[in-house]
Amino acid sequence: VKDDLRKRTQQAIDLGFWGAPGFVVDGEIFYGQDRLHQVEGALGGRPDPLFDPGPMAPVDVYFDYSSPFAYFGMCRAEAVFGDAARYVPMLLGAVFKAVGTDNVPMFAMNDAKRRYSVLDMERFTNAHSIPFAFPADFPLNSVLPLRVTLAADALGSAEGRRLVHRLYRAYWAEGQVVSRPEVVLEVCAELGLDGPGLVEAAQTPPVKAALRGHTEDAVQAGVFGAPSFVVHPPGAQPELFWGVDRVELAARTARGLTNPI
Repeated sequence: VKDDLRKRTQQAIDLGFWGAPGFVVDGEIFYGQDRLHQVEGALGGRPDPLFDPGPMAPVDVYFDYSSPFAYFGMCRAEAVFGDAARYVPMLLGAVFKAVGTDNVPMFAMNDAKRRYSVLDMERFTNAHSIPFAFPADFPLNSVLPLRVTLAADALGSAEGRRLVHRLYRAYWAEGQVVSRPEVVLEVCAELGLDGPGLVEAAQTPPVKAALRGHTEDAVQAGVFGAPSFVVHPPGAQPELFWGVDRVELAARTARGLTNPI
C-alpha cells in the first residue's frame, strides 16, 4: 500500500500536477474544481456552464492591461455583463504592493504551474474564440494606457469602452507595446479618437489622481488581483469575485439568482 501511494504520487508529478484536484482525460491534464467544465467538454459534454437571462445589477470590473487574465476577463465581461459592466482602471502593481503579492506573479510560479498556466490560457482563449499570443515584451508598464483610458472616459462612454478592448487586443493578441505613445496614438487614430489630446490629458493632475483613486478604491473593496468584479445588488452589500473563471458566479449574483448551476 505504501509503495502504491508513492507510485501514484510520482505519476502525478510526472504528469505535471502541483496540487489537487487534478484530472486526466486522454492524456491531457486539467487542474482545479473551477476547470470541471473543461473536463466535461473533453468528455464530450457541454463546454461551458450556462446561466439564465435576466436583468442585472451594476458590476464594477477592475482591470489593468498588464495581466493576460484581465484581458480574458474583459472579453468575457463584455459578453456576459454587457451594459451592466462599469470598467474601472487600476494600477495592478500598486494593488499587489498593498496586499503583499509578487509584482509579476507568473515569475514566482514553479515550473509545473507556469507550464500549465500557459496551456490553460490556450484552452480558454480557444474555447471562447479570443485572439491571443503571449507578447515578447512582458511585463507591461501600463501607466500610460490606463491614464489614456481614463481620459477617454472608459467608464461612461461607448468610445472609451471600445478603446479598452482595442488596447487589450493590441498588446495581448498583436504584440504591440501599448506603453509606447506612438502605439497609443495609432490605436486612437484607428478608432477616430483624438490621440494627441488623450495622451496630453493623461499627464494632467486630475487624470493621475483618478487612477490613484481607483486603485485605492480597489484595495478598499478587497481587490487583490485582476480581473475582479464587484457586484452591487440592490439593497444589499457589494460582493467581490476574482478571476475570469468567476464571471458566471458574478453574473448569477448580479441577476439575483440563487439556484445551483
